[in-house]
Amino acid sequence: MITILCFNLLIMISCRLEKTADIDIITDDITNFWTAYDKMQTTQDSVLKMKYLKESFLDKGTDGLRGMMKVKGSTLKDYFNAINKYPKFWNSIRENTNKVDEFSLKLSEGVEKLRKIYPNLKPAKIYFTISPLKSNGTTLNNLVFIGSELAMADENTVSSELPGREGKGRRAFFDSNPIHDLVLLNVHEYVHAQQNVAVNNLLSYVIREGVAEFVSVKAMGIPSATPAVTYSKQNERVREWFEQELFYGNNLYEWLWSDATNEFGVRDLGYGIGYELCEKYYEQAPDKKKAIEKMIILDFTNKTEIENFVDEAGYFSETLENLYQQFENKRPKVMRVKPFENNHQEVDSKINKLTIKFSEPMNQEFRNFDFGPLGKDASIKIKKIIGFSEDGKSLTFAIEDLKPNKRYQLIIGSRFQNLNNVPLKSYLIDFKTKD
Repeated sequence: MITILCFNLLIMISCRLEKTADIDIITDDITNFWTAYDKMQTTQDSVLKMKYLKESFLDKGTDGLRGMMKVKGSTLKDYFNAINKYPKFWNSIRENTNKVDEFSLKLSEGVEKLRKIYPNLKPAKIYFTISPLKSNGTTLNNLVFIGSELAMADENTVSSELPGREGKGRRAFFDSNPIHDLVLLNVHEYVHAQQNVAVNNLLSYVIREGVAEFVSVKAMGIPSATPAVTYSKQNERVREWFEQELFYGNNLYEWLWSDATNEFGVRDLGYGIGYELCEKYYEQAPDKKKAIEKMIILDFTNKTEIENFVDEAGYFSETLENLYQQFENKRPKVMRVKPFENNHQEVDSKINKLTIKFSEPMNQEFRNFDFGPLGKDASIKIKKIIGFSEDGKSLTFAIEDLKPNKRYQLIIGSRFQNLNNVPLKSYLIDFKTKD
């Protein structure tokens, strides 16, 4: 009888391991953090506090903690400052972070729901860790990192110590009770662990976030908890605004992962754009299962694949090609260089300053220069920026001495912007001095 009971128990354990073998949930960082935190409260000596934080938390950190720090660029000093500056916040979040083990079964169930709509799910580990208020969740390869101090916050979490715009943004986030959506967040990050991570432009980042949010919502069968998704659905102007700024190339954090101000007063609206784009693609797809698979395995390094995906979705008012042409048509341009014509082959080497003439007034706070195709050795060396003209349509700068019979180059870059923040079309200054 005992032999039979033991055999049955082994079968039950074996089945459980088979079901959740690729769903590893690691929570050691939370225990270690609070151990370090308590030690830090026993002294006013900053050096000793840093020692406790390093030895009891960072040195004992899991791969999740190290990965989170790498992705977010966090340091020992960042943690030290966050702990010292916001004691009321940390005391208010502690009880919630200690509930992490209660979520383990629910998380396993959430990942299994994801597997039902995407059977090719790759194994990934989930780490509940702590960030210095930098992230509620991110990924690195097949590792999922949850910033528990933010992801497990609720309406009772204190934000009064947080400064200015950050405090206001965090208050709104805490009031949305993110701990109630913890499973959905983890499934969202689990989708990220399946995706191609080679992303380098605003559209691809927005699609990547949209895929993770849409697929996780489909898997869980519940609405998105991200306010930006609901807001963008109800306000067509968000899409119109995105179309106008799609190709700017310098505005990623106006759309994702920040409290940057906008005319709508809602942060991270890129999530809403990406979600709606994926929803439109899914709705028009004849094979829903293949549509989910296509979204997850999108190759963000393949420009044609991304363009086809976007155009097939039919979310934007025009094709990407048409939107790009509209953008190119409204970009400011460099009209000429003084005191010579660009590409001139007999420029006087005694010239000691250059003036760039633009097609329209420029924002005088932004500019950048870069080496031309010939590299550093052929670059015009800028000695001093003299300044913009009164109308903002030209910029003059002093240059170092030119050598005779030498070719020079300098790129006037796209960080230059007009008064509407539309980036300049890059311009190559290229000339040769006379012998």
